[in-house]
Amino acid sequence: MSDDRELIRELITRWAAAVHAGDMEAVLAGHTDDIVMFDVPPPYEGVRGIEAYRETWPPFFQWQAQGARFEIESLDITAGDNVAFAFALLRCGMPEELAANPANRLRLTLGLRKEHGRWVVAHEHHSFPYVSGEP
Repeated sequence: MSDDRELIRELITRWAAAVHAGDMEAVLAGHTDDIVMFDVPPPYEGVRGIEAYRETWPPFFQWQAQGARFEIESLDITAGDNVAFAFALLRCGMPEELAANPANRLRLTLGLRKEHGRWVVAHEHHSFPYVSGEP
């Protein structure tokens, strides 16, 4: 199992680096065709399928190109024989936002499954904590 956890850690680390670089093909590479993602921005019912997942990224890449950070701070992985889950905290935001609220973290939860001997992300969930008084 420790080898599986390391493979999953590498997959997630590559994904985060691809997100930060705005590399669409690398962002998509480790995901299933039937990916389900619940994200911070709408649609509130999430997106289903790799093409819908692909469509969510260009606005984020544009925002990030303006100087935003997207860095994994902590990552925990639990892996079985054919399914796994991971959760992480990320620093995600513009430098001035991060300086104004240094404790704020993007929360990431991933559900993975093994397909043809390879780990792939089947579910992705991003969220920020709700803070009373914020919209």
